[in-house]
Amino acid sequence: MNKAELNQIVQELLRRSGSTVTVALESYFPGGRLVGGKYAMNSHTVTMYTEVIRQQCLQLFGSLEQVEAYFAVVFAHELGHAADQTLQELCSRMDTSENELVRKQIALQAEENAWHYAAAWIADIDPAFVRVIVEQSLAAYRTEIASSEIA
Repeated sequence: MNKAELNQIVQELLRRSGSTVTVALESYFPGGRLVGGKYAMNSHTVTMYTEVIRQQCLQLFGSLEQVEAYFAVVFAHELGHAADQTLQELCSRMDTSENELVRKQIALQAEENAWHYAAAWIADIDPAFVRVIVEQSLAAYRTEIASSEIA
């Protein structure tokens, strides 16, 4: 993935989404977690972590053959957070809830909302490929909710 290719993907998805977010490309998420992208509501900025994207793609698909499409899917998801008019209210509810299960359910809702928005902007990417990424992305949230409900 070279910077010119990434910038082309970014510009195309910004055009499709109509988003006015600021976009930053960095190599790694601070703190060592495998976070591929992050939307910061306070600054209306999406930061994409390119080396983490490569690592995630390799782990999930076993190769870097589709790394540009993987980047596009993750970036579209972050744009989905930016487009979500309910995100601020969801974050407020999450911050004020004392119920751990409710907080996890709200976090899942925010993630599902972002994927819903993203779908329209990446309709030209193989739906089976996208589905694998979406399911992997949501799995941790769903597992946490399921384990909280059992406890």
